[in-house]
Amino acid sequence: MSLDERRQLVAQLVESSRILRNYIDHRAKQRGTTRAQWVVLFRLRAQEGLSQVDLADVLELQPISLVRLLDRLVEQGLVERRHDPKDRRANRLHLTAAGRKLVDDLDGLRDAIAADVLHDIPDDAVATSLATLRGVKERIKALSETEAGVAAK
Repeated sequence: MSLDERRQLVAQLVESSRILRNYIDHRAKQRGTTRAQWVVLFRLRAQEGLSQVDLADVLELQPISLVRLLDRLVEQGLVERRHDPKDRRANRLHLTAAGRKLVDDLDGLRDAIAADVLHDIPDDAVATSLATLRGVKERIKALSETEAGVAAK
């Protein structure tokens, strides 16, 4: 593969990611939610009781950005903060019944988006693409960690 094709691949990844985020944002808005809220709700369903700090780490968000997002989810009655019995300064995050219902309903929308976006893409191409993207992601993480370590010196 030529250098130009590699550049085109990176450009396509960036552009496709942006377009997909916009598409998901549009579909989420139709359901009265946001893509960012989905991510939090799906993660909390998978890991109920995370602390705000741990959730920020898992989602690779700045804690202040997550606090604002959580504030909105709490106001909407989708998430509740419970005091951590082991650390009075910390909160543990839990879905409310309404939050659990919404995230379960969003599974259908997530499935519909995947079906729409990947329509007519052969299963073997999806599997190969998934493996490739996982490899690219791990490479980027490793490069970022290396650069962060060099910058810290």
